[in-house]
Amino acid sequence: MSQGKICGPMGCEEALEHPRRETPPGLPVLLVVAAALIDKDGRVLLAQRPEGKEMAGLWEFPGGKVKEGETPEFALVREIHEELGIETRESCYSPIAFASHSYEDFHLLMPLFACRTWRGEVQAKEHKAIKWVRPQDMGDYPMPAADVPLVSQLRDLI
Repeated sequence: MSQGKICGPMGCEEALEHPRRETPPGLPVLLVVAAALIDKDGRVLLAQRPEGKEMAGLWEFPGGKVKEGETPEFALVREIHEELGIETRESCYSPIAFASHSYEDFHLLMPLFACRTWRGEVQAKEHKAIKWVRPQDMGDYPMPAADVPLVSQLRDLI
């Protein structure tokens, strides 16, 4: 038996004490992609969600929804340009982790890609604020529930 591995809202050991679900939760799955932009000093860019959006004020990895027919990397090139005003290409992104998290009305599947090379000056075009953060300090920023487990995974890789 493994010790204390988390596999959802309750620990895996605790969940195994309950009957297995016979039907899936029935939530639509939303594919969203995120980028961990890492600067030459090893800091990671976090972006604060703007007022008027769900989870306003929380800090997140920049990115967005993958549209029909897009690859995750293509969506990142588009989203990062729209949100931060910088140029990247699909080959600039390396997949490093992913989140799978159920919210009340949808299930989020979010691959996280690292990016260390881009052109242009990063600017907050759609976010309330952006901040370059040392990996060990990322836990100090309140984040959406889906982003939280990505912080420790990213810290282990940087």
